[in-house]
Amino acid sequence: MRLATSVALVALAAAPAAAQPSREPAPPTVSASGKATVKRAPDRAFVSFATETRAPRPDQAQKDNAAAMQKVRQALGAERIPDDAIQTTSYNLREDVDWVNGKRVPRGYVVSNMIEVRVDAIDQVGGLIDKVVQAGASSVGGVRFDLKDRSGLEREALRLAVVDARARADAAAAGAGAKVVRVQSVDEQGAVDGPRPMMRMEMAVAADAPQTPMAPGEIEIVATVRLTAIIETR
Repeated sequence: MRLATSVALVALAAAPAAAQPSREPAPPTVSASGKATVKRAPDRAFVSFATETRAPRPDQAQKDNAAAMQKVRQALGAERIPDDAIQTTSYNLREDVDWVNGKRVPRGYVVSNMIEVRVDAIDQVGGLIDKVVQAGASSVGGVRFDLKDRSGLEREALRLAVVDARARADAAAAGAGAKVVRVQSVDEQGAVDGPRPMMRMEMAVAADAPQTPMAPGEIEIVATVRLTAIIETR
């Protein structure tokens, strides 16, 4: 009885191993990288304006700054810049001090208020800067250019990058005496910008000065992908 039981257990233990299906070898593949660059002239700009005021008391500095910023906002409104295109990016109140012979000497208070303005007409930027500075902005922190349909252009760059990767995979397979029969996977490596044109400014504009010139240049959107395809020998 012990021998029969032992044989049965061995048989049962061996059965699952014998029933396991054999695995087919993975099909051969080829991998290739693809890259595409889309260039477009910018059709949108962002400009930063700031007002800075000084006064002996903090409340007076704040009051003066509010009045200065109100004039800036009025100038923007006169140029038909909507409220939703204006965003406050920083507001700062600090005490201004000097050190004389190792002693702290208060010089009053300084308030600075910075806003970023979206401009949807590139040809408006130069004139807008001049008028806002004339209205009381004490500095222009920078100008950067962008694209309204950025997401659409990123998708176009991605599509072209996949086309490039597929062409490279076809060429690699042909060089090995094979051909691509099916794309197995495509991994996006990311869509990145080329350098965005930007200008930094710190100036005051006279009322009779010529309009500030703008040179937007071009914006580049670059996409890269990694494609893996199944191949077969011809």
